[in-house]
Amino acid sequence: MIEDIDKSHYKGYNPNKRRISMHRIIEVKPLSGYKVWLKFSDGIEGTVDLSDVVGKGVFKSLKDKEQFKAVFIDQESHTIAWPGNIDLCPDSLYAEICGTEILQKSSNA
Repeated sequence: MIEDIDKSHYKGYNPNKRRISMHRIIEVKPLSGYKVWLKFSDGIEGTVDLSDVVGKGVFKSLKDKEQFKAVFIDQESHTIAWPGNIDLCPDSLYAEICGTEILQKSSNA
């Protein structure tokens, strides 16, 4: 049995607060070649090529072009999604368009 870890000592921890992405997608258009055009709430827009993930793992069903075209914006997470609870991290998509890397915090615990 896995025990719950007390996180109340972490600075800013609030168990009732959801993580909100800084990057919200406000428009999406599926394009040919398993690409999507995206526009973010800050005005950044661009195309992301998803051909390297389509057809693999949880993205297997997106190989069907009609399924891929069914992309929509999830109103809760503000990212792109497809039927079947398939979605992508908006921060990763933003970084892809801007040509930047997502930095991860490291822990020296």
